[in-house]
Amino acid sequence: MDLRYHAPLSPEEQTAHGLPEPWPLAMADRVRFCEIDMLRHVNNAAYMAWFETIRIRYFQDWGLSQYRAEDPRIVIRRAEIDYFAEMVMDESYIVTARCGSFRRTSFTLLNEIWAGGTKRAGFSCVIVTLEPDGSAKRALPQALITRFREVDGAQPAG
Repeated sequence: MDLRYHAPLSPEEQTAHGLPEPWPLAMADRVRFCEIDMLRHVNNAAYMAWFETIRIRYFQDWGLSQYRAEDPRIVIRRAEIDYFAEMVMDESYIVTARCGSFRRTSFTLLNEIWAGGTKRAGFSCVIVTLEPDGSAKRALPQALITRFREVDGAQPAG
């Protein structure tokens, strides 16, 4: 099965390309020359850009934001990344996204990068939703919470 780039991958495509279990959202791409550093592997800033790309798609597809003026302001409160194995030029990879847990105005977003059947990096961040002008926190919409539960398998944070 060929790996499709820049489009959500089906559960079958994900497992066929080495993910042990499918994620609610996964997309593939290939390492570009501009993402390589002087040590000839992917620079750490590129991972952050990859995680951002899927995060934006996730927010749009899950109905959190279309990035209009009236949509909530979305901020990362805390972020943590783990690097497990280096990546190199022209390597194909899959980046994943799902909600791990949620509260009234925030949630934890989990991401991983997989290449060649190996987890290369993991990212976890706490996302807080604010009013568009940043004046106060905004409650997560009930439809989003329902999707977190039903699609992502997320539970309220304890």
